[in-house]
Amino acid sequence: MIVAIGSDLCSIERIAASLERFGERFERRVFTEVERAKAGRRPFTRAGTYAKRFAAKEAFSKAVGTGFKRGVFMKDIGVVNLPSGAPTLELTGGARARLDALTPAGHAMHVHLTMTDDHPWAQAFVVLEARRLES
Repeated sequence: MIVAIGSDLCSIERIAASLERFGERFERRVFTEVERAKAGRRPFTRAGTYAKRFAAKEAFSKAVGTGFKRGVFMKDIGVVNLPSGAPTLELTGGARARLDALTPAGHAMHVHLTMTDDHPWAQAFVVLEARRLES
């Protein structure tokens, strides 16, 4: 069953400006090590890579209904890739706690994530699906 949906549209140019103005301080404050490594391997599309991940974090915060309040922080939401290459979210701290609180009894939450970019925009959608546990 679908529990929640979140989406976000992010300006790649705004992220590029933040990278230029704040540099590594911005990167360390917002993005996980995995996300920073991925962006580092993409020097020509670095801002777009970060913008998609920024949008994913925003989309998740909307899906769980908190925004970046009530213990949900950007660094607790990390975009990772499954072995298939599909993106998903790795959650820690307050983001994990909020997702767990939304999970109905007898279910496990599955996070669906899709991201795209077409300069100057990056976009992400998050769908939270509760799947019944096998008895």
